[in-house]
Parts: sequence; C-alpha cells; structure tokens
Amino acid sequence: MIARLTENAYQKFFRPIFPPRAFWNGVATRKSSALIPIIPPAPDDIELISLFDQPQPSQKTRPSSVTGIFQHTQLTTPSAFTALADSTLVRAQLLTERILRAPQSRSELFKVVKNLDRLSDLLCGVIDLAEFLRNAHPDPQWVQPANDGYEKLCEYMNLLNTYVGLYEVLNVVLHDPEVVKSLSPEAYQTALIFWRDFEKSAIRLPPASREKFVSLSSEILSLGHEFVNQASAPRSAALIEAVELEGLKDDGMSARLQRQASSTQKSLLVYAGSHQAHMIMRSAPKESPRKKLYVAAHSSTPRQIECLERLLRARAELARLVGWDSYASMVLQDKMAKTPENVNHFLDTFLNRTAVYAQEALHALRLRKRAHLKTSSLPIIHAWDRSYYCPPEPPEPPVPLPPLSLGRVFMALSRLFKHLFGIWLQPSEVLPGEVWHPDVRKIEVLDEEHGVIGWIYADLFARSGKACGAAHYTVRCSRRTDDDDEAGDLDVRSVEEGLLEASQRFELVKRHRLRGVQGEYQLPLVVLLCEFSRPSNLTGPAVLEWHEVQTLFHEMGHAMHSMIGRTEYHNVSGTRCATDFVELPSILMEHFLSSPTVLSLFYTNGFLTNGSTGNIHRDPCHYVDTHSSVLLSVLDQIYHSSSALSSEFDSTTVLAHLCNTRGLIPHTPGTSFQTQFGHLFGYGATYYSYLFDRAIASFIWRRIFLSNPLERELGERYKREVLCYGGGKNPWLMLSALLKMPALAGGDAAAMETVGQWGINDSSVSSCH
Repeated sequence: MIARLTENAYQKFFRPIFPPRAFWNGVATRKSSALIPIIPPAPDDIELISLFDQPQPSQKTRPSSVTGIFQHTQLTTPSAFTALADSTLVRAQLLTERILRAPQSRSELFKVVKNLDRLSDLLCGVIDLAEFLRNAHPDPQWVQPANDGYEKLCEYMNLLNTYVGLYEVLNVVLHDPEVVKSLSPEAYQTALIFWRDFEKSAIRLPPASREKFVSLSSEILSLGHEFVNQASAPRSAALIEAVELEGLKDDGMSARLQRQASSTQKSLLVYAGSHQAHMIMRSAPKESPRKKLYVAAHSSTPRQIECLERLLRARAELARLVGWDSYASMVLQDKMAKTPENVNHFLDTFLNRTAVYAQEALHALRLRKRAHLKTSSLPIIHAWDRSYYCPPEPPEPPVPLPPLSLGRVFMALSRLFKHLFGIWLQPSEVLPGEVWHPDVRKIEVLDEEHGVIGWIYADLFARSGKACGAAHYTVRCSRRTDDDDEAGDLDVRSVEEGLLEASQRFELVKRHRLRGVQGEYQLPLVVLLCEFSRPSNLTGPAVLEWHEVQTLFHEMGHAMHSMIGRTEYHNVSGTRCATDFVELPSILMEHFLSSPTVLSLFYTNGFLTNGSTGNIHRDPCHYVDTHSSVLLSVLDQIYHSSSALSSEFDSTTVLAHLCNTRGLIPHTPGTSFQTQFGHLFGYGATYYSYLFDRAIASFIWRRIFLSNPLERELGERYKREVLCYGGGKNPWLMLSALLKMPALAGGDAAAMETVGQWGINDSSVSSCH
C-alpha cells in the first residue's frame, strides 16, 4: 500500500492517560546518590536555555523578505497550499503512469521499488504537512485548504491502494530473480511492505468484493470517528447528598459543598471528571458518593455501545473478506508479534509474572480498608476504592535538582545525545513566515561527522485553541533523492510546465548534502507540541513538573529515532516501523531519567549534592495498575477476535467476564468502561504494544545502560544496531544483535514469552500511552 492512512492516522504519538481513565501509577523508592561530577556544557547547550527560557522579542518592523512554512518559499498564503496539493496530484499521476509502464522496459523494472517509494513520499510529504497544519495552525484560513488538500490527496492514495495494475507490476518485480537480487536489504523490506499492504486491500478479489472492501473501510473510518468522539464525551452527573460528604479530608471543599447543598435544599449534581469529583474520589470516607461517581463516570448510552460493537463487527467482516479469520490476525501479521496467539503468549506470561506482586498490593489495600471500616474480615476492594485507599502522588526525580526550566531540560537532552551519539541540539534562526506562531522555536540537530541531519520545530507553550496533550509529528521523512530520475516521469506525455512547478519547488527545498555521505538526502523534519507555561519578564521561565520532563524526554526519543533512522527509502525511515516497536526508543529515553549520572546534566556547573529521593512513597497500586493495563490488552485481543462476528457478542459481557475471572477488582454492574477505551480505534488489536515496548526498554536499560548511561560505545551500539534502520530491518534481528541474544532472532512464540518474562522494572517511566 502506498501509505498507511485511515485508522493509522490516529497513531500520532499522543500521550493521554494510560490505561485510559484508569489510575495513576506511583513512584517506587529510590536510593540516595553519591557526589557525581558535572560534565561542562558547550556554548550551544547554554544557548538552548536562553532560547526557551527568555521571552522572545516581537517583530516590530515589517521584514524585507518573507519565506513560507518550513522555508517552503511558495507557502506564504493559504491559497498556495491548494496550488501545491493540485500540483502534487498531477505529478503523482505521472509517476503512477510510469510505474504501470515498467514491464515494457527491463531497466524500468529495476526502478519500480524506488518509484513506488517516491510516489508514497510525494503524496505523504503534502498529506503529512496538511495533517499537521489542520491540527496545529491557529489560523482557520490555513486550516481549510489543509483539510481540502488532505482529503483530495488521501482520496487518490486510497485509489492507489486498491489499484490492481500497480500490484501486478510489483508482482512481476518480486518474481524476477535478477531484479530481486539487485535490491538492497532495505529496498527489499520496502518492497515487502508494499506487497503486504496491497494484499490487505483486497487486491486479488473480484471487483464486487473490492467494492465491498472500500465500503467497509469507509464504514470503519466513520464509526471510528464517532467512537473516538464519544469516548471523550462528558458522562452523566451523580446526585450526591450532603450527608454523604461528612468527614471529607478536604475541609474547605467539604464546607463549600455542604453549604451549597444546604442553601439549595437539593442533592448536589457532581459531574465526572470535575475537580469536585476528583476530590470526592480521593477524600470521601463514605463509600456511597465514590460509588455513585464511579458508576456515573463509567456508564454508557446504548448508542455508544452499539457504535463500538458495529466498529468491531465491521473490522471482523473486513478481515474475513480478505481471507483472515479475525481482524487481529490480519493486523498482526506484519508486526513483531505476528499472530494473536503470540500476543496471548506474551500477555499470559506477563500476567503470571505480575500477579504475585499485584495480589500483594491488593492485600495492602484490603488491610487499609479493613482498618478504616474497623471490620474483622478483609473487605473487597472495588474500583471506586482505588483513589481513596491509595491516593496517587506526583512523581519526583530520584535526587534533588534545581528548578527544571524548559531550557535547562533541552540543555540536558543535548548533552545526553552528545555523550551517547555524538549528536547535539543547536538553536536556529526562524525566518519571517517560517512558522505558524511566534512561540515556535527551531532547533538544528547536528552530528559531529555529518553536520546538520535534521530539524525540530518546538511548539511547546500553551495558548487558547491549541490542541491538548503532547504530540510528535513527522512532517518530513528521510530518503535518498539523487537517484530519483524525475525526467523519466515525463517520457510519454507532456504536461504544462506551470502545473508541476509548485510541487517541484516544494521538493527542491527538502534536498541536502551530508558531509562525508555519498548522495543527496531529504532530511527529517519533526514538530513537537506541548502545553507548557510561556516565559515572561514577570513570571520568569517555564518550570516543568517531573511528569512533564518525562513527557519531553519521551517525545524527544521519537524525534531522535526520526533523525538517526536516515534511510534511503521513505517508507522505512525513522518511526515508520512496526506499531509494537515504535515506542521502544521513546520509552527507553525515559529510563535515563532514573540515573543520577544523567541527572547531573541538568546542572551547568558544580556537583550533584547528596540527598534522598524527593518521593519515597512506595505506591502498592503500581502493580495493580500494571495488571489492569495487561487486562486491557487482553480485552483488545478478544474484541478483535472472530467472536465479534457472533450474533451473541456483547462487549459489556466480555468485559465483565474478563474482570471477574482474571482481574483483581470485580466488574461493577451497570458500567461499561469499554466505550471510553478510545485506543480501541487507533490501536485496534495492537494495544499490547506499549506494554511490550516497556518490557523491552526496561530490559535494555538494565542490560546495557544502567551501569554506564553516558558511555559513547554503548550509545553507538544502540544507534548502529537499532536506531539507524528505522523500519528497514526486522526488529527481532535488531534486538538479537543489540542484546547478543541469538534466540530472539526468530521472533516466535518463545521470543514473545521471553519478553513477557522480562517484565517491567520502570518506576521512573511514565505510564502514559
């Protein structure tokens, strides 16, 4: 398939709460640190502090020259984006025609894989830019043409995905021994990706079945949009009596609520998710108000349940149409897991490993509840007891640190990358018209051998109308461009030159020479979005909470994967890899925050002082939450099995049975949490991926980096064996080489079980997904 759109478009690297609307993990006890010497920062590192921590002067005079978005000189007005989309469509049609003619020329057959990748990049280069602009640009005049261009090019791409002619040409290539032998391993992997994705698109079915495939795909997309919107929709309020709030730990809030009830002579209407609801769940000694709020927060309308079940049924029908027994089987065949059975091997092993710790944690909660209720027997822990008997505490660093301003965190990241990879971050001038908002900062990513290897645009400050949460957008992927042979696209028919100019100018800006590297490359460009406080002369720089530092390290892990995974083919560059592998670099980055040696990089001079942890509270619910996360992954597999086609399938019954047979906390009758499990759409049948990558990252950290987290040789090994390939090599082979564990290379059920046995030892890692 030319690109993975529709559902996978939702797999931008957003980080909402994980598990969804579940409970926040605590922080385990950490040991105190000895004196650790500080490695002096370079001038570029110090400049990062000023870049992010000092208010930027406003532009008071009209600039003499203006560039366009991301220095695309023609993209200075919204209408220019429409012209770019139209021009790109014409060029894509020409390149498609060239590929279809390839069997007529022996030399052209050798270029088919390259040209398919060019076609994918040509379309994705504008689609990815449109996807970013329509989600991040504050000006509606830019958003509308971005939406229009996105839909227009996606429509053509979806046509290509079911184009029998392109499939037949690729079939000729893959059955020609001489052509196959000429392909590099990366090129062959790219060809296989195209092949598998064509096969998923009903390409070999008769026309009527292909039409059914398109119809089901559209239905799935429509139901998915509805499901995601409903998942975050407000739930019903709970009626709380004033007497139920007696003894609230928060005296101020308790008095206000009781005064409100007394003055109105009515029950209090408390909405799930409100500040009052959170306070009651954490502070109400009486069980009844907590239960009422929990039930209200996890209730669903019949329409919400029907929407989910129609989505699951449509996916199952789509999989059957193309020859798979279930949607999970179809989705997993090109992932690390390969089959639902292998996923279940991993999850079962993982559950068994965590069950003992989770049961101990649950016992601790029951003891707390018994002491509170003053009963002789151990009471049952219900879902609404979690926050009251084990209130979450915010994570803190393992050693005392200075106030962590945004600039100081970027300085530490740059120094860390320099130690590990010989790569660092450098502030870069933003030209007039280059960015979509004055808050945006631009960073060059430099390699000591090759010079500039990519750019990061950091849009990190909160503002009205900006999307919530943290996200990493890959606006431009890496690929080699000097062997494109664009002249061959025009061999048969001529096109008015003006129709191609916008697209050609757009492509030329992206091409660069790297020092010491043969050829010309399109270099990666990524955007980071967060919601930190804006620096000002009055309030000073933005100071981050520890969980925000974890988020930034996580997102920069994705960014470095994009920078280092500089491949010759667009379809396998950087983060374009298997869903159950893509989170590994970002989660591993978070582990570095557990090392006092790494934390010394936050200092510009001096030494880390002796000190105990800021948060020494051991939260027994950490294991309960992990166990719940595994159960959600099991639920995802059941929902995407063939059982979704049964006339008796009931998503609530499935959830209740799973909780009551394999869970720690019984299901609450009258609730249906599954309609708020938004990841069922974007991560359908692959929700296990985050746990899977957490287990791998935890093992890599312990096995390789724990003792020497700043050792260059180890960083180079990780870069050489994993990051540089992007998605161009089997992830199991990467892990096998990195860890020197040949048994992993097969990626079979035994390998999945091995990862499950590793478990998770990552109290320093945020439980976000």
